[in-house]
Amino acid sequence: MEPRPPLNLLILLHFLLSCTLATSSSLAPHISPTKSPSPPASKKTPSPSSASPSTLYPKQLQALQSLNIPTSKDPCSQPSLHNATLCDSGKPFRFLVSLRLINCSDDVQMSSTALESLTTLQDLEFFNCPIPPARFPPILISNLRSFTCINSLRKLTGVWLGRLQNLTDLTVSGVSVNASGPLIILGKLKNLRSVTISHTNLTGNLPKKWHLNITHIDLSANQLKGKIHSSLTLLGDLEFLNLSSNELSGEIPISFGDLLSLRNVSFASNSLSGSIPDSMADIPGLVQLDLSSNQFNGTIPKFISKMKKLKYLNLEKNNFHGVMPFNGSFIKSLAVFKVGGNSNLCYNHSTVSSKLKLGIAPCDKDGLPVSPPPDKSGSSGDDGNNSDYSDDDTSSSDAKHNEEKRHGPSKIVFGVAIGLSSVVFLIVFLVLLSKWCG
Repeated sequence: MEPRPPLNLLILLHFLLSCTLATSSSLAPHISPTKSPSPPASKKTPSPSSASPSTLYPKQLQALQSLNIPTSKDPCSQPSLHNATLCDSGKPFRFLVSLRLINCSDDVQMSSTALESLTTLQDLEFFNCPIPPARFPPILISNLRSFTCINSLRKLTGVWLGRLQNLTDLTVSGVSVNASGPLIILGKLKNLRSVTISHTNLTGNLPKKWHLNITHIDLSANQLKGKIHSSLTLLGDLEFLNLSSNELSGEIPISFGDLLSLRNVSFASNSLSGSIPDSMADIPGLVQLDLSSNQFNGTIPKFISKMKKLKYLNLEKNNFHGVMPFNGSFIKSLAVFKVGGNSNLCYNHSTVSSKLKLGIAPCDKDGLPVSPPPDKSGSSGDDGNNSDYSDDDTSSSDAKHNEEKRHGPSKIVFGVAIGLSSVVFLIVFLVLLSKWCG
């Protein structure tokens, strides 16, 4: 008869097994029962009802249908589908005054019949409609006041755009325009107040004459060359000027300060040179000034710090030299300030804190940089806030967070360790028990 282990050993073994199972169950991750996805809501079939009759002129309704614009809903009711249509208040029929075509399919064609029916349009917009441009009827050309073409109308030409003579607003972007210069387009548009022709590979020179009622000019991201003529400064109502990302050269006209209504100006990414004209101090409401990535030289004028409405100032990547005339309070009043990439420019360390990452070196007693700029790219402070300066609060908070993550093992790891040690102890005990029983 085999010897039986003592009763007290069996009780101890039972106790250890109970502890081990309790520990493992407490450490096991709690998995909630998988919730079966609720069946999709059944689509309600609309009850058949007679659609309200359209108040739109029948021929224009047919023209919209030929352009694949849904007409199940009256195009004259507001808001219209995708805000694509807007009508006048005529009776008994209404006529379209605004039409927007968005994401056109490949089979869309602007037939002459459809265009003849849409001659009442005053606003015509194309968004992502790469269809060939059609010849507009004379009445439509006469009535159009606003024309927008973004990533649309393949093979546009300056002559085609120049025919829209009564426009007050012209926007063309993201499509190649074949023209010898902006004048081919703008020469006959005498009523134009806002013009945007950007990202179009437009070549040639800037116009020497402008229509004086223009308030908005954006000719950015093209291939324009030559100088900025002083005739530009005759535009007393001009509020927005963007000539960035071209191949312009020469200097800013000395009469630039005559643009008293100017709010935003960008000459960034050209080959402009010379100094900032003193007349710019006469522009009272300037909010944005971007002269970055050019060849401007000379010292930075002090009057810039007296422009009370200025919020965006980018002077980086030029050839400015001398002592930067701004103090810390002015720099912090700006939403964006960039001045790096000017190797001969330095700041007065008694008026500007070294905590401001400007991308330029402090000045010595002779007003020269004491060392190479700490960041030659000029973007050391260009963070998510688009600013060329920053404090150390973010880095210190990150360090504190990382320090907290390094403090000791988590509770789960500690529990797993207890469970494993219990299992090891049980195995050793069972081995010793088997030897004792044997």
